[in-house]
Amino acid sequence: MATKRLTDYERKRLENIKRNEDLLASLNIKSKLSDVSASSKRHRVEAKAYKINPEKKLKSETPIVIRKSLRSQVKAPNPPGLLDDSKDIPNMSPRELVPITMSDASTCSVSNESLVNKILRACKQSHSKEEEDDDGDCVKKFRVRASIDLDKMELAEENIARVVRGRISSVKFFPSEDMRMVVVGNRYGDLGFWNVNSANKDGDGIYKYHPHHAPVSSIVIQPFSLNKIITSCYDGQVRSLDIEKETFGLAYTTEHEIVSMSQRCDDVNSLYLGEGRGVVRVCDERSGKLSFSGDLHEERINTIDFNSKNFNMMVTSSSDQTACIWDLRKLGKYKPEPLKVITRKRAVHSAYFSPSGSLVATTSIDDKIGVLSGANYDDEFMIYHKNTSAGLSTFKGVWGWDDSYIFVGKNMKRKVYVISTEKRRLVTTLESPHMSAIPFRFDAHPLKPGVLAGATSHGQVYVWSS
Repeated sequence: MATKRLTDYERKRLENIKRNEDLLASLNIKSKLSDVSASSKRHRVEAKAYKINPEKKLKSETPIVIRKSLRSQVKAPNPPGLLDDSKDIPNMSPRELVPITMSDASTCSVSNESLVNKILRACKQSHSKEEEDDDGDCVKKFRVRASIDLDKMELAEENIARVVRGRISSVKFFPSEDMRMVVVGNRYGDLGFWNVNSANKDGDGIYKYHPHHAPVSSIVIQPFSLNKIITSCYDGQVRSLDIEKETFGLAYTTEHEIVSMSQRCDDVNSLYLGEGRGVVRVCDERSGKLSFSGDLHEERINTIDFNSKNFNMMVTSSSDQTACIWDLRKLGKYKPEPLKVITRKRAVHSAYFSPSGSLVATTSIDDKIGVLSGANYDDEFMIYHKNTSAGLSTFKGVWGWDDSYIFVGKNMKRKVYVISTEKRRLVTTLESPHMSAIPFRFDAHPLKPGVLAGATSHGQVYVWSS
């Protein structure tokens, strides 16, 4: 079969094809086109895996998770019902979830040595007294009961000190007969230790630390172990200062603010925490594990306290306008019912059993102090008292050393008001020309009748004694 003769047009077309192929080969374009095609295919597969538009460029091989909680944004907690104490909470820094040494947390130039030695010495003396006189009554070790002469209580100039900067949110005496030492926490997360009796020996006797990044809500010191100081904070942390190790350890952490904390005197390992909006959690301080968690209120729980006669009886105050008395043995139910509900017109910021356990006193921002008595706390009388102040946290009334008196501050008055439960009215005030600010947080020395500490919004602490 004869070969078909090519026309001039077909011959020129084949010559052009060959010339173009030679040009492409010299430029290596086919190889580059192949690489581009393979890369485009790979990106389409990756885009499908991440479920995004294949036309969009991938931002990163690792997806970025953006959390929306207040604590993840390093903002102060502000749930509904959060009043007064949180109006001007400072911006919180990222949380330290590791132990912090006292040296690293220190914010003053004074050495820790004197403070550590003082507390360890008091702890050793306390153990010696327990061995000599151990009657098994843990209440006596937590608090003594005694009547006092109010006229003999006075404020000496040397018993005034500016312990920390800014507003003090919590104040606590060391439960020791051998020293008068006050611990305070402020709105910035600072802790201040003031050894009242050693101002002349060790400078001003003040030691300052910064273990938290938000207001310190509560301070607990165990009389059985004075070398352990436990603090809770709005940043969701509970830290335990071990004086022997000189370390602020992390005992518990949560995603919610911790507004209140307390302990039963017969169970020093369990911490009762008022967390978030109305939740009470019981945490083992040693392991950090929870043994109970329950919704007891609709809003935050401002205080938790226990009856000195019946350790199973607990009282809570809340911003949901109630205070409730509970039987701990019945809290295991799905919806536990309180033994008693005390209703107010506005938030209740404190509820405390009297030293004998027979009375309960509440302070509310409805400007009333209520006192309940009777077998089932059914009898109540109310006293009008200005419990709020512009620019200040709400006032919390505290009991003295028996069931006779309640001590509380008052709006715009540089005095301590003393209310008699027997006379059901204000009976006297504690005044001094040395007072330059309004005390609104108080603690009565549990083992020294007549010694009362009052804290102000300017970081000052006043210590009255008789």
